[in-house]
Amino acid sequence: MTAQPRPFEPPEGLLEMDVTQARTFAEPTRNDIMTLLVERPATTKQIAEALGKPKGSVGHHLKVLEKAGLISVVRTRKVRAITEKYYGRVARTYVFPRLEEDGDHPPFMIEALEEMREPREDEDAFFTIRHARIPAARIQQFAAEIIQIAEDFAAAEPGGDTVYGLIAGVYPTDRPSLKEDDE
Repeated sequence: MTAQPRPFEPPEGLLEMDVTQARTFAEPTRNDIMTLLVERPATTKQIAEALGKPKGSVGHHLKVLEKAGLISVVRTRKVRAITEKYYGRVARTYVFPRLEEDGDHPPFMIEALEEMREPREDEDAFFTIRHARIPAARIQQFAAEIIQIAEDFAAAEPGGDTVYGLIAGVYPTDRPSLKEDDE
């Protein structure tokens, strides 16, 4: 009896990307590949079929992502005389670096805005924005909670027909604030 390979789970935790990795991740085809690899490891052929792109193009993007340290070969399988490589993420969550001085929006924010659509009758969507004047130390607690929610979201059992996105974060603003009341 041959042992079945265990399903690959991206390592718990997160990878804090540098600017070069973030730019690599942000390219649309590479981002699509990273999104597919949340579901499970896949071969070049499987990814190409899912994206409707040529294997050569997908292979190029996989090499770039691997060189950047964002994915790795997690297992191989011999098919006839060819060894298929299965690529997987090196972390479950990828954290983008701080904004650059030029004020560009993080690529994931632009991606979220571009891919968002109106929910259909059988779908749900939810958005909220809040502002609070709180100490910087509390931000670390909120950030940890948000990352845990993102981890739980990404690890949810696949099902249904719709791929949902989740975007969340805390960020400093220049909004005005009322100071403490003296009374």
